[in-house]
Amino acid sequence: MEKRWSIKENPDPDVEAELSVFKDIGPILGRLLAQRGIKSHEEARAFFNPHISDLNDPFLMKDMREAVQRIETAINKDENILIYGDYDVDGTTSVALVYSFLKEYHSRIDYYIPDRYDEGYGISLKSIDQAEENGVSLVIALDCGIKAGAKIDYAKKKGIDFIICDHHTPGEELPRAVACLDPKRADCSYPEKDLSGCGVGFKLLQAFAMHRGIPEDLLFRYIDLVAVSIASDVVPITGENRILADMGLRKLNENPGTGLKSIMRIAGIKGRELNISDIIFRIGPRINAAGRVESGKDAVKLLVSDDENLAYGMSCTINQCNETRKYLDRNITNEALRLIATDQTLKNRKTTVLFQPEWHKGVIGIVASRLTETYYRPTVILTKSKDLITGSARSVDGYNLYQAIEACQDLLENFGGHTYAAGLTLKPENIEAFAERFEQVVSQTILPAQMIPRIEVDAEISLKDITPEFFYHLKRFHPYGPGNLKPVFVTRNVYDFGTSKVVGREKEHLKLELIESTSPKIIKGIAFGKGHLLQKIKTSQPFDICYTIEECVYDTHLPLQLMVTDIKFRT
Repeated sequence: MEKRWSIKENPDPDVEAELSVFKDIGPILGRLLAQRGIKSHEEARAFFNPHISDLNDPFLMKDMREAVQRIETAINKDENILIYGDYDVDGTTSVALVYSFLKEYHSRIDYYIPDRYDEGYGISLKSIDQAEENGVSLVIALDCGIKAGAKIDYAKKKGIDFIICDHHTPGEELPRAVACLDPKRADCSYPEKDLSGCGVGFKLLQAFAMHRGIPEDLLFRYIDLVAVSIASDVVPITGENRILADMGLRKLNENPGTGLKSIMRIAGIKGRELNISDIIFRIGPRINAAGRVESGKDAVKLLVSDDENLAYGMSCTINQCNETRKYLDRNITNEALRLIATDQTLKNRKTTVLFQPEWHKGVIGIVASRLTETYYRPTVILTKSKDLITGSARSVDGYNLYQAIEACQDLLENFGGHTYAAGLTLKPENIEAFAERFEQVVSQTILPAQMIPRIEVDAEISLKDITPEFFYHLKRFHPYGPGNLKPVFVTRNVYDFGTSKVVGREKEHLKLELIESTSPKIIKGIAFGKGHLLQKIKTSQPFDICYTIEECVYDTHLPLQLMVTDIKFRT
């Protein structure tokens, strides 16, 4: 599929020039810093050296003092406390974090993860009833609850208080909880608005530790859980999140918690430095799989375990859940692709809306993402859930999916989400009408350019710019993520040195050796899935490449290589 390259605009030339002399990083990396909103040498220092001292005061968050005081009261009165969280990675890491820390100071504490299929997302009535039966008088809800006003009122009538730690946008009215910790509250002046759910939980514990005079190193024993949540929940890795992610990655690499260590072992992560991508693609999916296939509570059991043998056994179980998840994902994706390929009407639409009653609810969001990658258009995947139809939707770059679904709300029982991802519920008799309305709305509002995949490029450079010193400074830009994506470069007019070849079982990848006419320097690279371009590359004609620069893990004789994501031939 053709891709469009979008070169980022040059920032303020004066700022770029000023930053280029910081530690002699040069004009290219000075531009990258400026693109990331860095304006001074002091900000550059903080960016390259994230430090605990730069974390915000947790008491700047609205309701934080009330939350800490309520926990203190519960401990002093020996109340039963329940730690409640969502069943995804952010929710389960949040629960593991808060439970692990507070149990050191209070014995009457337990945790609860709702069942994805029986209770659904958020705070459930079933959990409140069970809390009442167990004599719970305080619930700390993590990664959910900010829109659960009716549920909180229901709990209050039963004598159960709630502290809510959430990072989703609140509704017009906040729940009547003891405390609603959410930096996205309109009346909250906390500087970092994009914490993960686990990040909000961490700030609560940080405030509790400050209140009690607990040494901060006891809290930072669990910082690796925060890094896993930040990476997996795809929140911006800027500001405070960057500090927490950097500290958490260091702990994951040096001394991970027993549960995470066992997941890393089962995922085959060893012999190299772990990064954010490893969390996103190898650790996070395994934790998520527990809630998708079995129970999210299994993930928490693993994450709070300090028994290596028990943790390894549980990791094997969760890994099997992940294998089941991949099997379901692969089969449903292939079936969905066949449905489109054999139906000309579906193939020619500007949207994809597919429904099969037997598709597994736990993976339809993943399937929607895969179909969006293939056909690059707004996609909704639907399946049956009890007497209703439930679905997951995914969008393309620059198109507001939420608004398109909102235009169909009279056909829906419920919906929610944001620009690029959403969930919805509707009655079976409205499926066809929804598909037609959604197609109509998207067709009228999407721009042609939004249906062509876009690669955002940081800078155009020459191959001769890629020196060991350049790469040393470039590595200091990590950890990467939203708000600080891995830098993407373009180099124009490169040639095959004559030794490029196809590799892979099906000869589907290109192993490249490239030069420029202006420099004798040879740079090696790999272009996955581009093996079919070998003959064109061998014509001795110049072409342009779009790539990231990576450390070569598997070849000690090759310090770095280009990961070529796209190739354009010059006409």
